[in-house]
Amino acid sequence: MSDPNQEEDDDLALNEDEIVRVIDLDDNDKDYNDSDENEEDDDEMDTGEAAAPVQDDSALTFSGHRDSSVICVRLHPTNPEIAVTGGQDDRAFVWSTRDGSVIFECTGHSDTVNSVGFSHDGTMVATADMKGLIKVWRMDTCAQVWSFEADEVEWIEWHQAAPVLLAGTRDGQVWMWKIPAGDLKTFVGYGPGASCGKILPDGKHACVGYEDGALKIWDLKSNQALHSVSGHDGHKDSVYCLDHNSNGTLVLSGAGDMTAKVTNIATGKVVSTFTCQQLADEDSVESVAFSKTHDYAVTGTLGGSLEIWDLPSKSVRHKCDHPPGIVKILWSPAGVTFYTSCLDGSVREFDSRNGQLLRRWEGHTAGILDFDISSDGSILVTASDDSSSKVFSLAPHPT
Repeated sequence: MSDPNQEEDDDLALNEDEIVRVIDLDDNDKDYNDSDENEEDDDEMDTGEAAAPVQDDSALTFSGHRDSSVICVRLHPTNPEIAVTGGQDDRAFVWSTRDGSVIFECTGHSDTVNSVGFSHDGTMVATADMKGLIKVWRMDTCAQVWSFEADEVEWIEWHQAAPVLLAGTRDGQVWMWKIPAGDLKTFVGYGPGASCGKILPDGKHACVGYEDGALKIWDLKSNQALHSVSGHDGHKDSVYCLDHNSNGTLVLSGAGDMTAKVTNIATGKVVSTFTCQQLADEDSVESVAFSKTHDYAVTGTLGGSLEIWDLPSKSVRHKCDHPPGIVKILWSPAGVTFYTSCLDGSVREFDSRNGQLLRRWEGHTAGILDFDISSDGSILVTASDDSSSKVFSLAPHPT
């Protein structure tokens, strides 16, 4: 391998014998264009936790995924007027958050599109389905430029500074490609599925959580596992979620064992274990999030436990009042407040300093399965079980 002190661009260099062929498929079909607002009265979720909202606080509703759950959503990294969604209807759309028009459809999937994302510079968008088909499209031409078939895909993640795509699969493999050339590296699994993954801010390492509770820190250049956290120190159940702090020295993992663990990336040692409050028989830590500006972390569980943790003291700072079914947590770009999505169909904003609920946005008639916030903090876009994706304005809270 190359000298580890060479420039960062060389750190991502891949050997020629690791190149896989590019699969050429037909150009995408751009004929679909449906931006009507969703007016259907969809059934409530099986959990019965969502009900018809008394109001719709959204600025726009995208209903391209008709009669089908919208599973995932991401916003363009530099242009908040562009979003991509994937659904249970085996379809993915790139669309305008300004007027709801379809920019183009990412065609060719034959199973639920469960992961989507834009490259760091927004020039490409990737879509992946549960069968394992991953496709990448150029934004300027709306044309497919790369495709690959793996095992069942659990997640995809773009590198934050290079055209490099990472993916984790149900059989435990982690794949990395240069796009669109298709140069390939694999991070060999050992049986349990690679349930979640994050590329760390240094661009040279990734953290992957597995279904058996293990956590591995991978070197992206050597494709070797530098550290493995398991056994006595690791989680006792599947790792469902990951986040890193602002400089990537720590990673926070949440699992089905109702714990969240803070792991030091350099040493591979668990430095804190947070035992989250269990509020239901069937409960798990569904989302974790590091503040990028304060020594805080937030954990959310399916049972409705929402806790703000103080990292230096390793203790609960605040317990927030929240209904069951927390799906995802994201901090605001400013770092003082954070947002949650819930199976009751609402989005909420909390103040991390006192744990108080600041605002609540309604409009969905079923659970919110995913959401994303624009880089400028102006809007939030959801993906819901009610077949719609909604755009909510995040105008500053009145003081």
